[in-house]
Amino acid sequence: MQNIFFIWLSLFACLAVIGFAGVKLSRYGDVIAEKSGLSRGWVGLILLASVTSLPELVTGLSSVTVANVPDIAVGDIMGSCVFNLLIIVVLDFLYRKESVYTRARQGNVISAGYGIALIGFVGFNMLLYRDGSIPSLGHVGLYTPVILLLYLLAMRSLYRYEQEKLSEYVEELEEKHPDTSLQQAVRGYALAALGVIAAGVWLPYVAKDLATVMQWEQSFVGTLFVAAITSAPEVVVTIAALRMGAVDLAIGNLFGSNLFNIAILAIDDIAYTTGPLLAGVAVSHATSAFSAMMMSGLAVVGLILRPVSRVFRTVSWISLLLLVIYLLNTLFLYLYGH
Repeated sequence: MQNIFFIWLSLFACLAVIGFAGVKLSRYGDVIAEKSGLSRGWVGLILLASVTSLPELVTGLSSVTVANVPDIAVGDIMGSCVFNLLIIVVLDFLYRKESVYTRARQGNVISAGYGIALIGFVGFNMLLYRDGSIPSLGHVGLYTPVILLLYLLAMRSLYRYEQEKLSEYVEELEEKHPDTSLQQAVRGYALAALGVIAAGVWLPYVAKDLATVMQWEQSFVGTLFVAAITSAPEVVVTIAALRMGAVDLAIGNLFGSNLFNIAILAIDDIAYTTGPLLAGVAVSHATSAFSAMMMSGLAVVGLILRPVSRVFRTVSWISLLLLVIYLLNTLFLYLYGH
């Protein structure tokens, strides 16, 4: 039996590395976008959105290849989607001026809508692939090319909708980093990325040991602990955007990360050579998929209704429901996650 203290310490070490490196990645990514001229268009913001999901990508690939814990990979992705939506509750609590839903642009509804479709499609295929009789493309599930196509379609739709507004917004942010050169930024970005990669490769092994020692299911550990750790950059970037007063950017980053997370699931499926990834994991992950759909749906209601009142001066009723669904999802996975 491994030392429980050492395993928990390793878990917090991964959180510290990913949290710290995630902040640096976001900052240097921002500098690269600005100095290279990428920030004049949508590419700069796509670079920043994908940066915060780098830990999910590395952890997922490590889980399905060297560590061989597919449940940790899928739990991380589905758990990150749920956790990202929980961050909206934190934003709503921290933003005291008014409800965050009143400040977010309607363009976020498009990314949330695509998120519901993609996450729902994954949940549907988890149930569909249970009996193993569904054909596949070699070791890759038939759902993977569909996910990638849907993701590209979502990006194209968002690009068309946001093109003018984003170019205006990004030009406002010009020359935020006069003290950092492009060369320094690239070097810093590469070092931070190495930190995230190292922690991301190590994390599945720590999670596997934690599940064994605590006698928890891998699906529960992946969804709760690994997802929270790999979502550390989203938390930092989102709160930083909120402090700058860029509420729209904060919420857009969360919905964008969820879209990118589902695309990562397709990449994990390609890397997992044993067979279709969704056929080899616990069916309980579908609960996280449906929880993420319900939470995304509620967020859409919030963005359109724009509720002003707060429950006991804390958060709006939408945020309260988001928190309840997150807690119920965690409880379900703890009780039945096998």
